[in-house]
Order: sequence, then C-alpha cells, then structure tokens
Amino acid sequence: MKRLLFIIYFITTVAQAQTFITESGYVNFLSKASLNEFNGESDKLNGLIDLDKNLLDFYIDLNTLETGIGLRDKHMRDNYLETDKYPFAEFTGKMNTIPSLSTGSKSSVTAIGTFKIHGVERQIQVKGTLSKNAKGELELEGGFNVLLSDYNIEIPKLVFYELAEKQEVTLKALFKPKK
Repeated sequence: MKRLLFIIYFITTVAQAQTFITESGYVNFLSKASLNEFNGESDKLNGLIDLDKNLLDFYIDLNTLETGIGLRDKHMRDNYLETDKYPFAEFTGKMNTIPSLSTGSKSSVTAIGTFKIHGVERQIQVKGTLSKNAKGELELEGGFNVLLSDYNIEIPKLVFYELAEKQEVTLKALFKPKK
C-alpha cells in the first residue's frame, strides 16, 4: 500500500512539475504611426505552460492596458477595443519543439496557435525565448505583430489619436511550477 501511495505521489508530483503558471506577466504594445508613437502596457498577463501536453495559454484583461493618458485609454477601450463586449485577448498554442531546459540556458522557441481579440480568431506565430532559472521557474520573452484590420478594430481618424495599423506586441513572464 505504501508503495502504491508513493507511486501516485511521484506521478502527480512529476506531472505538476511540468506545468507552470503566471498571474503577473508583462505585456506591451507599441504603435508607431507617422505622427504619433506610444506604448500600452499591463502587468496582468495570466498564463500557463504545460510542457507535458505542449500547451501554451495566455490571456490579458484589456481593461488593464494603460498608455499613460487616461482619456486615450478610455477611448481605446470604449471605441476601438470595445472591452465591454470583448474584455480579453487570448493566445492558445503549441511550441514547434519543446526545448530541453537546463538551468541557466536560453532556448529559442516558436509557438503556433490561435490569437483572439475583438471577437476574431486568427492563426499566428509567436517567436521568443524560454529559460529555466535556479529556482526551477520558467522565464519567457516573446513577441508578435497584430494588424488591427485583421481583427476588425477600427483605426481612429483624428490626428491626435493616430494609431498604426500594425501593433508590435511583446511579452515577458516568470512562470512558477503549479502546485
């Protein structure tokens, strides 16, 4: 009986050791329009990496994005992202290959999956790096571009709210083993 309990404990511990979560990852978007460049950012990225299932799942509450100007944030949420109807952006995908992660080394990774924002889903590719620190945590950095027209997000016509069609999205997160 003790042996059976040990085997069950070992299996669940090993499985959990391959699943990592974060609730405070960082997301930034950069809009480089001809007359106006600005960033929006949030430190509320939630995510999961399951190495056994090769599953990546991230989401952000778009209401947590801030550009540094309150009125611009309100217009972005109300008029363009329509966060009352579409409060989240989400990516779900898989890595092309799961890297062997040794402590202290960085591995280049590419994930392919579905990005959903503003009620529209599209297949995208996200490139980045994944590393394992001395505490057994995973550190992820990555980025991708979003074309607003691909997601039916209107571009403001007013010059002082000028927004680029292409948004450069970067993310950074520290993932702790799921307990």
